Amino acid sequence: MSEKVKVTIDGISVEVEQGTTILNAARLIGGEIVPPAMCYYSKLEGSGGKCRTCLVKVSKGSEKDPRPMPKLVASCRTTVMDGMEVQNITSPEVKEARKGVVELLLINHPLDCPVCDQAGECHLQDLGYEHGTAATRYEFDRRTFERRDIGDKIQLHMTRCILCYRCVYVADQITDKREHGVLGRGDAAEISTYIEKAIENDFSGNVIDVCPVGALTDRTFRFKNRVWFTKPVDAHCACDKCSGKVTLWYKGEDVIRVTARKDEYGEVESFICNDCRFEKKKTSDWIIEGPRKISKHSVISANHYEQLAPPPVIRKNPALKEANKEQFERVIRY
Repeated sequence: MSEKVKVTIDGISVEVEQGTTILNAARLIGGEIVPPAMCYYSKLEGSGGKCRTCLVKVSKGSEKDPRPMPKLVASCRTTVMDGMEVQNITSPEVKEARKGVVELLLINHPLDCPVCDQAGECHLQDLGYEHGTAATRYEFDRRTFERRDIGDKIQLHMTRCILCYRCVYVADQITDKREHGVLGRGDAAEISTYIEKAIENDFSGNVIDVCPVGALTDRTFRFKNRVWFTKPVDAHCACDKCSGKVTLWYKGEDVIRVTARKDEYGEVESFICNDCRFEKKKTSDWIIEGPRKISKHSVISANHYEQLAPPPVIRKNPALKEANKEQFERVIRY
């Protein structure tokens, strides 16, 4: 058993295993002191250190060396030391730096939330609301890309991409082969497939779940609904490729989307195969477990429910339908 060390984050102390990062130590405490993370993903080896949204201030290095660290550090990459003291939400310097990072992420990211399928589940949308500014200081043209289908079920909208590399790590670590990656450098860097090669493997759909913005979307769900009008339900099936544990998203009595289950930090609990994600969209394909627990702070909770068989959103009413038809004809006539 490894020796434990004590770290204090925003005045709250916790004992963790040696080698634990500041971010994961904060997650053990929970609540508002947990730094945001756009690129770090606990289940993907090597992730983190790219988006810089998790910057924190180390005001005390350790008991042996109490000197503060000279610069803000990425909490997802910095391991704790015994006696370390960290400031996150209690540091004005951290708040100002995070505001600058969000401004940088939004330089090229379009503010098309009203038409983006990720709206309501987007971490950048949350960060933009909490730390963004009303206007941008960027005077140059934003870079734009054409939408690209990188498979029969996945669409890449590179204009929205923030180059977090999550989808690349997923393809590297949970699939047999990787057909996409980051091409180019600097302002020319983009996620792409080599010579327009399609992504075809049994777990390719997981790149949709790990994307923190709306750059990679499910073509079978695009523009069908908003997540706050849907009702998420936990379900499972006997699948020989994956765990079969998913979340079904209902609109009325129809399953319009299937995703992997995610934890409170938006990270997938268990990656699922494409058959479960794209092919099984009937209630009869699944064993229903119950309503998905949704945070009260999420917009999805606005339409949540506590019963297993939600009533249809639209009830069939012939008389009302006929009256609506007459009203519509009356309006367009004049």
